[in-house]
Amino acid sequence: MSTINNCNLPEDIYYWVEKHVWVRPEADGTVTVGITDVAQNLARKMVAATLKKTTKPIDKGKSIATLESGKWVGPVANPITGTIVQTNDLVEQTPTLINGDPYGAGWIARMQPTNWDADKAALVTGTEGVEAYRAFLDKEGIQCQ
Repeated sequence: MSTINNCNLPEDIYYWVEKHVWVRPEADGTVTVGITDVAQNLARKMVAATLKKTTKPIDKGKSIATLESGKWVGPVANPITGTIVQTNDLVEQTPTLINGDPYGAGWIARMQPTNWDADKAALVTGTEGVEAYRAFLDKEGIQCQ
């Protein structure tokens, strides 16, 4: 795990930096999606999470959830095209899981990608991903608490 501007950024996941979302491929071919430590820091304490429950495919860029904090309400952009196969019901019951563990217990959805190879080509990972995030944070003047 790298720490950039006080933000935790694991190297072993994929990022859509501008949207502050991450994707982790799972052994069964699905991917887990969540928001980054950067996003939860910017939003502050989460007070509500409404996760999309649908069996229809969702295009990249469309909302898979709506999160609300004391200072922000907004969508979680889907970083891939695919179908939701599971949502994290615990996050709906306890939205602060996102604040405490955005890469673990605070995940948003598990999805079956339509074309993972094409989607992951548009994401960044590893050292390159962390460096891309560093450049974005520096450009935007973002620091985590």
